[in-house]
Amino acid sequence: MGRVNHLAHLYLADMTGTSPAGALLGDVVKGRLRGQYPPAIELGIALHRRIDCFTDAHPAVTELAARFDPPYRRYAGIMLDVYFDHLLAREWNALASESLPAFSRRIAGETFNEWPHSPFTRARMAGFAERLAGYRQLAGVERALAHVDARARRATPLRSALTPLRARDVEAMECFEAFFPGLQAFALNEVQRLRSGD
Repeated sequence: MGRVNHLAHLYLADMTGTSPAGALLGDVVKGRLRGQYPPAIELGIALHRRIDCFTDAHPAVTELAARFDPPYRRYAGIMLDVYFDHLLAREWNALASESLPAFSRRIAGETFNEWPHSPFTRARMAGFAERLAGYRQLAGVERALAHVDARARRATPLRSALTPLRARDVEAMECFEAFFPGLQAFALNEVQRLRSGD
């Protein structure tokens, strides 16, 4: 089941000057990177993977994930990915000089222009931009959770996961504030390492 924190990955790609297409493909491309994509996109995929590892292993995130009761605990990582995008959207004006709708349109256009022969058609990317901007509303969170559930191979409780997430909104914001500044610094450092071949 793919990860879904697209807004955070695209924000970090933009911040680090790396590939937005790679930031999205990090959810779907598996295995070793062997030159099947352009170097800039492969760097973006590699950065995406390292960002996911940092987030999944962060003590604040693992502690919060463990607080969810079954059956949600098993899916807490996915739930928090989506909710962190919501929190990032809520805090957007404090983190970025560009409005969220403007960023969403620009980054969707850059993704299409970077890789025009990808499955990311211009019309699809326009809809994607609207969904990114929609993360500010809880309806956008609910839509994203339903999308992941629809793609799952087995039944999940994700369609009803907004309720336990809202119940832990204060804790989730505290967690986000605890790890996101470190994640930003980590992403900048990892880009340098990746470019130097580490």
